[in-house]
Amino acid sequence: MSESGLRERKRQRMYQDVSAVAVRLFLERGFDAVSVAEIAAAADISKPTLFRYFPAKEDLVLHQIADHEQESARVVVAGRAEGVAPLAALRRHFLAGLAAEDPVTGLNDHPQVRAFYDLLYGTPSLVARLYGYLERSEAALAEALAADLPTALEARLASGQIVAVRRILAEENWRRVAAGERPADVRADAVAAAERAFDVLGAGLPGLV
Repeated sequence: MSESGLRERKRQRMYQDVSAVAVRLFLERGFDAVSVAEIAAAADISKPTLFRYFPAKEDLVLHQIADHEQESARVVVAGRAEGVAPLAALRRHFLAGLAAEDPVTGLNDHPQVRAFYDLLYGTPSLVARLYGYLERSEAALAEALAADLPTALEARLASGQIVAVRRILAEENWRRVAAGERPADVRADAVAAAERAFDVLGAGLPGLV
């Protein structure tokens, strides 16, 4: 591995390690009860170093789902077979996530997953910061859809609808799981809701089917 590759690997490890330390402290004591100084001390780094990696305290939590930020765009660009329409690929990907109980679909009741999402959705500043994550997801997906639609505006409109549908489906699944239902008991409804939602998207976005 090249020196630049090693530096990048070390950098990514730092992101992950510091984020993991912060989330552990937040889950133990609450987001507002833990200071950035305490996180830096627990991670054995200085506050300036922490802020170089994470400009805002909320970013320490959102890093745990950062890999999903461009997930839809990756599915459209590199994750679909030749001849498969973008919306079909995204539908298959979401349904596969439900089958695998991927936490990002909301259909997962592992205690650590539940604790993380309780933290995320139960902290107003994290919910507010999450909108920036969604905006970046929309922008990446719009760029990926641009080749399939006549104008950049249509790509943005389509992307906004797709990201909103995925978010709402996941939130509904999570609402039921958080209320005590088992993923196995929610799955059939979750699949049916996803199928209906993507049918509606397809009717409104004929350029993507």
